[in-house]
Amino acid sequence: MQQLNRTTAALTPRTERILQFGEGNFLRAFVDWIVCKMNNECDFDSGVVVVQPIEHGMVDLLNKQDGLYHLILQGIEDGQPVKTTELIDSVTRGINPYAEYDNYMEVVKSPELRFVISNTTEAGISWDENDTLDMMPQKSFPGKMTALLYERFKAFDGAKDKGLIVVCCELIDRNADFLKKYVFQHAKNWQLETEFITWLDEACAFCNTLVDRIVPGFPKDNIKEIQQEIGYEDNLVVVGEYFHLWVVEAPDWVQDEFPAEKAGLNVKFVADNRRYRDQKVRVLNGAHTGTFSVALLFGIETVKEAIEDEVVGGFMKRMVYDEILKTIDADAEELKVFAEKILERFYNPYIRHEWKSIALNSMSKWETRNLCSLKDYVAKQEQLPSHLVFSLACLFVFYRGEFNGKAMPVQDDAIHIDFMKNTWQQYDADKDTLRLAQSVLAYKSLWGSDLNDIDGLAEQLAQYIDGILSEGVVAMLNEL
Repeated sequence: MQQLNRTTAALTPRTERILQFGEGNFLRAFVDWIVCKMNNECDFDSGVVVVQPIEHGMVDLLNKQDGLYHLILQGIEDGQPVKTTELIDSVTRGINPYAEYDNYMEVVKSPELRFVISNTTEAGISWDENDTLDMMPQKSFPGKMTALLYERFKAFDGAKDKGLIVVCCELIDRNADFLKKYVFQHAKNWQLETEFITWLDEACAFCNTLVDRIVPGFPKDNIKEIQQEIGYEDNLVVVGEYFHLWVVEAPDWVQDEFPAEKAGLNVKFVADNRRYRDQKVRVLNGAHTGTFSVALLFGIETVKEAIEDEVVGGFMKRMVYDEILKTIDADAEELKVFAEKILERFYNPYIRHEWKSIALNSMSKWETRNLCSLKDYVAKQEQLPSHLVFSLACLFVFYRGEFNGKAMPVQDDAIHIDFMKNTWQQYDADKDTLRLAQSVLAYKSLWGSDLNDIDGLAEQLAQYIDGILSEGVVAMLNEL
C-alpha cells in the first residue's frame, strides 16, 4: 500500500494565503475542507500553512503526508443516510514555530498571506502578562498574534493592503473580540507605535464566528479497513458529520474575498452572529444538556437511541418545540425548520454520541444553555416550562451520583460535585425534597442569582424529584 503524499497523489499546487493555528481534527474536517471546496469550485487558489500552537503537536505527521488526508463525512441528509470520502489537499505544510521560527516568520512576511484562522481551544484565547515581544515565539496565542501582526506591519511599512483577516473558531462567545482585546493590550504593554495600533484597526479584520459540525476524529477502530478502501496508508483520516454551519461576523469586503457561498457551502456572513449563536446554544446544545440526565436515568446511553425512543425522544422534541423555540425571537416557521434540521442530526447512524460525554461539566452547561430558556419562557408565557423544569430535576438527581443502584457518570469541577454531595447528604438526613430544591436553587455562584425568586419553581422541582425517586423516570415522563 502506498504512503499518502504529493508524490503518490499528484495534485494542483496552491498559493499559501492562509495561516492556520491548530492542526487538530476539527479544523481539518471543517475549515480545511471548506477551503478545499472553494479551491475546487471557485478557483480560490489558497493553500493552508498549519502552525502548531503548542510546542508538542502533530505537524511532523502532517508533513510526512505533505498535508494530505482523507475526510469521511457521514450523516443524515433529507432523511436519508449519506456517506462521502474526500481527499483534502488544501493544507500545504505544517510548521512548529518552537523549532522553525525562521520558516514561520517567512510565511508571516509573505506578500500573498491574507487570512489567519485559529482554533486554539477555549483556553487558547487567554491573557498572559509574561509574554514579551522578543520571545520566539510567545507562550500565549494572543501574544503570538500580536508579534505576528507587528512583524508584518514592519515588513510592509504599514501598507493597508497587507493587513490580515483573522477568523477565530474557538468555542467561546465573541471569540475574535477577546483576541483583539488582548492583542491591543499586548501592543500597549510592549509600547508599540501608535501607527501599528491604527493599522490593526484599519487594515485588519477580527471576525467572530460560530462553528457547527460534530467531528468524532480519527477512526482508530476500523482504520485498516478504511486504508484498504482508499488505497493509501493515510494516518490522518478524520471522520465528521455531513452537516456543517459556519456563521462569520465580518465586514462585507471580507465576504467578497471568501467565496464560500459561490461554492454552495453553508457559510453565512452576517453583521452580528448573536442570533445564530443563541439559536444554536438553545436548540442544539440545549437539547443535549436538557436531555442527557433524563436519558441516563432512563438507562439510555447514546443520543441516537434517545431520539429514537418513543418516551425520551418525545420528551426531547416537546422540550424543543413547545418550550425552547418559544423563547427565541425569530420567525416561527424558520425556527421550526432550524430545529428539524438539528434534531435530524441526532438520528445519525454513523456517530455514537454518548450521553456520558455530554454530561461533562453539566452544571455550568445547564446554566449557560438551558437556564436562559427557562427564564425567558416564564417571562413570556407567565408559567413554568414543565419539560425544562423536569430536566432540571433530573440534573439534580443525576448529581446524587447514583440512581436505582447504578452509578451515574458525574464529571465536573470539585466545587460543584462537593456542593451537590453535601446537599444530598442533608436530604438523606431530613428527607425534605423542597429543602433540597431550595438549597440548590440558592446556589448563586453557579446560577448567578437565587432561582428561588422564580415563582413556583422550587415547589415544582420538589414534586418532580419526589416522583423520580418514588415512581421512577418512566412513570414521570409518561405523566408529562
